[in-house]
Amino acid sequence: MSSQRVKLHIQERHVVMDNGILQVTISKPEGIVTGIRYNGISNLLEVRNNESDRGYWDLVWSKEGSTGTTGTSYVIKGTYFKVIVENEEQVEISFTKLWDPSLEGQLAPLNLDKRFIMLRNSSGFYSYAIFEHLQEWPAFNLPQTRIVFKLRKDKFHYMVVADNRQRYMPLPEDRLSPRGKPLDVPEAVLLVDPVEPEFKGEVDDKYQYSCENRNVQAHGWICFEPPVGFWQITPSNEFRSGGPLKQNLTCHVGPINLAMFLSAHYVGEDMVLKFKHGEPWKKVFGPVFIYLNTLLDENDPLLLWEDAKEQFPSFRGFPSCSQRGSVSGRLLVRDRHASDSDIPANGAYVGLAPPGDTGSWQIESKGYQFWAEADKDGYFCINNIRTGNYNLNGWVPGFIGDYRYDAAITITEGCDIDLGDVVYEPPRDGPTLWEIGIPDRSAAKFYVPDPDPKYINKLYVSHPDRFRQYGLWERYTDLYPDEDLVYTIGTSDYRRDWFFAQVPRKIGDGKYQGTTWQIKFSLENANKSGTYNLRLALATANSAELQVRINDPGTNPPLFSTGVIGHDNTITRHGIHGLYRLYSVEVPGAQLLEGDNSIFLTQPMFTSPFQAGIMYDYIRLEGPTSSNS
Repeated sequence: MSSQRVKLHIQERHVVMDNGILQVTISKPEGIVTGIRYNGISNLLEVRNNESDRGYWDLVWSKEGSTGTTGTSYVIKGTYFKVIVENEEQVEISFTKLWDPSLEGQLAPLNLDKRFIMLRNSSGFYSYAIFEHLQEWPAFNLPQTRIVFKLRKDKFHYMVVADNRQRYMPLPEDRLSPRGKPLDVPEAVLLVDPVEPEFKGEVDDKYQYSCENRNVQAHGWICFEPPVGFWQITPSNEFRSGGPLKQNLTCHVGPINLAMFLSAHYVGEDMVLKFKHGEPWKKVFGPVFIYLNTLLDENDPLLLWEDAKEQFPSFRGFPSCSQRGSVSGRLLVRDRHASDSDIPANGAYVGLAPPGDTGSWQIESKGYQFWAEADKDGYFCINNIRTGNYNLNGWVPGFIGDYRYDAAITITEGCDIDLGDVVYEPPRDGPTLWEIGIPDRSAAKFYVPDPDPKYINKLYVSHPDRFRQYGLWERYTDLYPDEDLVYTIGTSDYRRDWFFAQVPRKIGDGKYQGTTWQIKFSLENANKSGTYNLRLALATANSAELQVRINDPGTNPPLFSTGVIGHDNTITRHGIHGLYRLYSVEVPGAQLLEGDNSIFLTQPMFTSPFQAGIMYDYIRLEGPTSSNS
């Protein structure tokens, strides 16, 4: 480890940060990372790319009133360079792009300030950015922003996203014709003649390596000759949109390493930031830590990953712990049909998000979020919270719905708020007559089929995340070619008999139809004057409609319809969940029969085999309460 002081070399068109361990070269005044020198490698970034296509921040924006999740994409290039800090211990430099009214319609109305920081004795560097929209500026939409590093394809061949998600990766030319054959989904390619024969017959799709925010802590690439690891490490997820379950891209063929700060992936347009005229906004995205390591005494390059996981630096350039606050308490669940006493919220996720409706944290992007996992007794402690006003939110594995604390919470510098016991009463009207699944906001518990052998990603063979294989939507028709799924309460097993996604069935060449799933159950004593309640928790929906009918699949109109819902695109992108949605359907007892009954769940949309569909999280039928009996 070097003890050399941090040096900043300012050249005509570049600046170089150097601490004796690594050198980072950045274009001036654009703020594009053009070179990273480390461990004898003159540049870890792809030297065959143009300098502006190596290490950069970019964004996607669109004009007010635009729909969808796309828009104009551009690399953020500064026009002004400034030194923020320069001493022996730290260098911080800034590259800003200021907006003015003459740019209206050409660029997003934002002031953009990209920062890069290097510390003494640190084997890496930080980057963050400050986005600002002033009150007098025009309205616009901001679907995406991120930082991208494109590494040398002759060096970095092994990708690591998690302990059980790591592998050698194909080359970028393997995705191009004639080596690669495009599939139905634009991002997916079948490798028919890859440079390395070991990849032949595999599917490559960047969305197969997505990760939930709560698990995006370290990911990156390994070079074996010489042994070097290039890692992106996230000290905090406070700046990421959508909370802990929101999924984002991580790494993919290139080799490319991403930090997604804002995206609509697995949510759709609901996640797009939409600013009105007269709406001021300012947010810090980041920091992320780009960490580099090499082997000292060991011979196994995979130990680079083990080392990277231990690197979660506390960053000195942001509000310190003393300038932040904390909230603690204990979350209990009150469900008198499950227990006579309050139940500790074991493993609950509890978090602070900007004020909004119950569950709105799922689509919240403009502010910051802070989350913690409760222990087995329901105790939680959320630390290092930025000052501001928040709602306390939560959800509990094993129980449906979203919790929100009644009062707003104001965080001030140094505050330590103890809420004591707080109680969540999940939606419930009567006793459980039957249920399908376990409420955990994911469809992974249901039956996920083996993929078509011609669409294999070897990483996910015999893997817990088997749902990440390509083309699983097509397997529904293979398993149910003529008749739809029928599930019988008491004999069927949701792990084996409930397909993970309700998708259209193929009925001919390029032709599809909606599907109707049937739940059969028996009632000994149907309460004709009472009201039953069907709880439908959905893990995702995409251009779908869910219709509910009781005992007659031809009833029109249905007893209940969600209307067309969802833009999650989860089925296509192998995500197993998108936005959580909960519906409660009142079922008149007069529609139920003594003995055998059926509930019909119809998803009539069939835009394409993968563009319309639903994933369920949990289904429960509740009997009438005693007052209805």
